Amino acid sequence: MPDRRLRISGLCFLLGSFSLFWLGCREEGSKSIEREPITFQKEGELKILRAETDSTLVMFDIEIADTPYEIQTGMMYREDMEEQQGMLFVFAEIGPRSFYMKNTLIALDILFIDENSKIIRIQRNAEPLNEGSIPSGGPVKYVLEIKAGMSDHWALQEGDLIHY
Repeated sequence: MPDRRLRISGLCFLLGSFSLFWLGCREEGSKSIEREPITFQKEGELKILRAETDSTLVMFDIEIADTPYEIQTGMMYREDMEEQQGMLFVFAEIGPRSFYMKNTLIALDILFIDENSKIIRIQRNAEPLNEGSIPSGGPVKYVLEIKAGMSDHWALQEGDLIHY
């Protein structure tokens, strides 16, 4: 008889533990995931120069993306960007690149830059959350993302140079 009571007690304990576990999982699953805002981390400065005159057009504080993870995530999930901030992507190999705006919440201007630090293409006002391809138009070493409209504001053009 004591052996039977012990088995019943053990079974009740297991069922109770499973119920608590199951209820805890259901409660966790129903909660929405909240992300901490991703904030800008200044890692350097970059200036854009007019090639013909070597005059500085604008200076940016930049965050640098040079690891595979940083390059893949880029500006994803960011809620804002200041006018003189940017993210500079630095690639180990020179080659054609293609970007998209998946999980990117703000519109951007994307500047594709060759190995000689010359802007070869500017994609103005890339649409937030658009997963369409934005090609570089040629081999590049760098890509600079800035707040949409800023390339027009500072009259940036293909052929301008960067220095960081």
